[in-house]
Amino acid sequence: MALCLLSSAVWADEPQWRHATALTGTPKYGPDVTHFDYVNPDAPKGGLVRLSTSGGFDTFNPVLPKGNAAPGSALIYDSLMDLALDEADISAEYGVIASAMRYPEDFGWVEFRLRPEARWHDGEPITVADVTWSFDKQVELSPAHRFYYRNVVKAEAVGDDAVRFTFDVTGNRELPHIMGQLQILPKHWWEGTAPNGEKRSIAEGTLEPPLGSGAYRIKEFDANRQITYERVQDYWAADLPVRVGTNNFDEIRYDSYRDATVLLEAFKGDQYDFRAENSAKNWATGYDFPAVHDGRVILEMFPDKARGIMQAFVPNLRREKFSDPRVREALNLAFDFENANRTTFFGQYKRIDSYFAGTELAATGLPQGKELKILESVRDLVPPEVFITPYVNPVNGDPQKLRDNLRKAVGLLKQAGWELKGRKMVNVKTGEPFEIEFIAQDPGAERYVLPYASNLERIGITMTLRVLDTPQYINRVRGRDFDMTTLGWGQSLSPGNEQREFWGSDSADRPQSRNYAGIRDKGVDALIDKVIFAKDRDELVAATHALDRVLLAHHFVIPQWYLDVSRTARWDRFGHPENIPEYTHGFPEIWWWDEAKAARVGPQR
Repeated sequence: MALCLLSSAVWADEPQWRHATALTGTPKYGPDVTHFDYVNPDAPKGGLVRLSTSGGFDTFNPVLPKGNAAPGSALIYDSLMDLALDEADISAEYGVIASAMRYPEDFGWVEFRLRPEARWHDGEPITVADVTWSFDKQVELSPAHRFYYRNVVKAEAVGDDAVRFTFDVTGNRELPHIMGQLQILPKHWWEGTAPNGEKRSIAEGTLEPPLGSGAYRIKEFDANRQITYERVQDYWAADLPVRVGTNNFDEIRYDSYRDATVLLEAFKGDQYDFRAENSAKNWATGYDFPAVHDGRVILEMFPDKARGIMQAFVPNLRREKFSDPRVREALNLAFDFENANRTTFFGQYKRIDSYFAGTELAATGLPQGKELKILESVRDLVPPEVFITPYVNPVNGDPQKLRDNLRKAVGLLKQAGWELKGRKMVNVKTGEPFEIEFIAQDPGAERYVLPYASNLERIGITMTLRVLDTPQYINRVRGRDFDMTTLGWGQSLSPGNEQREFWGSDSADRPQSRNYAGIRDKGVDALIDKVIFAKDRDELVAATHALDRVLLAHHFVIPQWYLDVSRTARWDRFGHPENIPEYTHGFPEIWWWDEAKAARVGPQR
């Protein structure tokens, strides 16, 4: 996730220590604040909240890329700093394990000063050695972390209570702040001996509940089925401003489900408490049951202003048949979003036309001002149409429009070396028929994949849908063993280093990166750097517009749809602050168990 940019400041010979940083200006909350505005500082503690997850888990090791990590495992760890939920783009950071941080004017390094009271659950202090060891091990053992922190050349102690991270670049305003999110692990525990007498190893998977420092610890679990966390009664950070009014439940339980239909039925049967609904059909038709009618279940939509999104049909560009942008544009012409939205999605969605859909970061119209200047600097690396033609998705929705667009698609395919022979689209040189295997993990995908496949069949392309179980699906996506699937990227309102992970050439062939499509493009790489090294918010927005525009012009993906609200359903046993942040509903972090409501609804099953 991208974090924050900082405003200019007057620097002395030594950088100033600060309790927090913010995107622009100064942080909302000063060093003397006792709690944040969006919490109830007197929220009662108690109760159990039951959550759900898809798929299972088989490891508690938070570093290794292999295995399926337990849901909610972040609850047991603290980071150096944490985010406020009610500032500009959820990018203001406040100290947790670190009481303060500082960095020079050129952002060439960052130091964090640790709190002396910071403790592991066994009472041992959190030390500088824990921080440096955590960084070193994550970079050593995780390709994703190694890539994300690739500009960090060293983590070292600065006296007994401070740690410095040194960078190999200057001018990258985000680097000091992504280090604040580093997950800190207990060196002495991971290098110690387990109860069975065997030496532990951070390089191996484990189902031994690990030692943490956070508000919760693991109480009990059944691998691949259920895990329960219990609140730490003497949690060392409970009175920090960033923690007051949060972590109010005595227990948090996750139940694993493997089927989306079973998942909804389990909620209706009061098997878990809170559900974020991502199916338009379910939202329109799936909640007609007695508990909704009598008010025991609350349906509520919250604004979703904290992020942008790109969700799309993602072709694997590593496959030769998808390498030509004209082919990918043809595939977009065949997708009838308007009909799918009307008949399948109950008219609930908007078409995605940006990699930052729903935010000010989405490119619109033709480039002007700073954005145009940025694009001019890489003119020889980007498609010429970005200067003269705004990106617009094709519009279908009626038979005539669809016929016209399919005719255009056939023309583009012909230009790219494909032709219709009989009723099949084949490669002119090889005679290979154009076939696409679409993989999914949810049988509900057939509602939108099969109509798309029908349209493609009209231009001679055969698309088959294969529904896989969750582990199989994850392994095939991770292994790049797919033709096409639906995937998504959540976007911060302050994009930065993670853009290399999403679209950068260096991540295209790296196992388990989020460059699912396999994008390799010098122009995209250059614009990612423009985003990362932006000097202020205006330049960041302009650079992101330019990046967005170029990504769209290449037709790397076939954009799908989005919603700018979060649809939620909950059993009405919980209270929440009156002023929920506009960027997130904050469940369950800032909610609490309400005894009166729970008594009316009845006991949890």
